[in-house]
Amino acid sequence: MPKNKNALLRYRTIDKCLQNRFRKWTLEDLIEACGEALYEYEGIQKCISKRSIQADIQLMRSDKLGYNAPIVVEEKKYYTYSDPDYSISNTPLSNEDLKRLNEALSILKQFKGFSHFDQMEGMVQRLEDKIISEGRQQSPIIEFEKNEHLRGLEYLDVIYQAILHEKSQRITYQSYKAQKPNQFDFHPYKLKEYRNRWFVLGLRDKQSNMLNLALDRIQAIEDTEVPYHKHHGIDLDHYFEDVVGVTVSRGRAVPVVYRANRDVAPYIISKPVHRSQIILEQENGFVTFQIKVIPNFELEKILLGHGEGVEVLAPRRLRSRIKKRLGLAMEGYGD
Repeated sequence: MPKNKNALLRYRTIDKCLQNRFRKWTLEDLIEACGEALYEYEGIQKCISKRSIQADIQLMRSDKLGYNAPIVVEEKKYYTYSDPDYSISNTPLSNEDLKRLNEALSILKQFKGFSHFDQMEGMVQRLEDKIISEGRQQSPIIEFEKNEHLRGLEYLDVIYQAILHEKSQRITYQSYKAQKPNQFDFHPYKLKEYRNRWFVLGLRDKQSNMLNLALDRIQAIEDTEVPYHKHHGIDLDHYFEDVVGVTVSRGRAVPVVYRANRDVAPYIISKPVHRSQIILEQENGFVTFQIKVIPNFELEKILLGHGEGVEVLAPRRLRSRIKKRLGLAMEGYGD
């Protein structure tokens, strides 16, 4: 790849000149054309040396950039392509190039919602068009979990910028339990994704307790002149360390013990419920696990999601809650 975009601009300018066969191009003509292009596209008024353009031509001729451009000199003076249909824009991509581009493209397309992606979107589209034009398009090898129709994604970059520039926001928000929306000033500190939903951690008004808002429950965000309150004494890097998901309740992390049968245990081993998970015992196909967390709703959902394959052994309060919820579920299937 070219070391910088100015070099790439020179290559493309030389290529455009040599495609124009209604004119003969001397080295001085190519130098002048490259200088004009740099000024037009980059606002750079720079004297380009003869050595730089000669080096560019040699690179274009070589395989180093993958161009292998058939540049010849006629009458010991005029530069042209021996193949009138050649252009560096038509240079085919190798199979390895296409493989890497497809991988990069699938990753880049996951960042919709951020202004950084808006700046790259045209580039990504051109990249995708190039891959398609090669006629070797295939199904993505990597597929990320995503929901492009999820509400609230339009606020993702707004909140990101507010955190970056330490600005408070006036948010209209309606939780699932609220009958009507509520408006308040909010001081955002951290964005977090959990199971394909986005949340923002911060302080509401002048309250001291941290609040976690789901972006899909936000109805509006407005700028406000309310001074931004910086967080003090809160380790944001480890704030979610002792929980599963995003709900951080008061209290300390406690040992949570659960036993899985032979059908479910391999899945829990390969995908731990929490980073603190350890195996306490393996006997008769059953595996007993332990994690150290603050019990919350997300933990209950994961444990319940394994159905009859998992039994919660401790703490007693969590075991009782799981038992009660399973009982209520059974009532729904009563005759």
